[in-house]
Amino acid sequence: MNATQQTDTDRYAVIGNPIAHSKSPIIHGIFAKSTAQVMTYETVLSPLDGFELTVNNLILQGFKGVNVTVPFKLEAFALCDIKSANAFMAGAVNTLLFADGKIYGHNTDGDGLIADITENLGVSLTGKRVLLLGAGGAAEGVFQPILNQNPVILTIANRSLEKAQKIVNKFISNERVCHACTFEDLSHQAFDIIINATSAGLTDTALPIPDSIFAKGSLAYDMMYGRETPFIKQANANGATVADGLGMLIEQAALAFKVWRKVKPHTSPVIQQFRQS
Repeated sequence: MNATQQTDTDRYAVIGNPIAHSKSPIIHGIFAKSTAQVMTYETVLSPLDGFELTVNNLILQGFKGVNVTVPFKLEAFALCDIKSANAFMAGAVNTLLFADGKIYGHNTDGDGLIADITENLGVSLTGKRVLLLGAGGAAEGVFQPILNQNPVILTIANRSLEKAQKIVNKFISNERVCHACTFEDLSHQAFDIIINATSAGLTDTALPIPDSIFAKGSLAYDMMYGRETPFIKQANANGATVADGLGMLIEQAALAFKVWRKVKPHTSPVIQQFRQS
């Protein structure tokens, strides 16, 4: 690509560390083609201590926006001039828009998860008993969007009760619905939808959760994708319907694309393409 083409073409990227494994350039390339958008999308490896400088350099180069992945979502939140409601509730940002001399921050993770569960999988969260495993950034980012679906119970379980309770405390007005507990406290409880927001699958580590949490006809959803995690194996063994986070990845990307380009691409063909490959 020559200098003239770079000037004429809107540029976007995903920033992370590590980042070489990211599927985002492929996903956004498909989105751009399907919506006839003239743009490029690339990966940017940021030093662990150089996120702000990396973003400022991209702005100087004329980039229009970026996605932000591990471990920079909290730093991205702090860097924004203006934050969306979802970003505020999550306390983290995964999508930056550069416009009017300002940095706009969004978090599309939660709505991406909801879109995958309700639209792609056809499962309603309304009136359901929902269990969220983990109390890190991934869990905090999806808590409010899940709550917006009006579950009858939303329980967040974690090794540390303090971290789980901290998230619940942000929604104290919904204390009849929201609960925090440890993994050990899950004994004799059952849920209709169980969402694994921990990173245990990265190390093939089994979570200390009882088989009883998988109610008859339940959905077990792991935000991890591309591997059969111990959580998925346990859910399968207990008769749950299982799903991984590939759909969430693509749905949150589509929402970020809409923030930048004001058009939301169709996601079903992209999900199908990735499943087949």
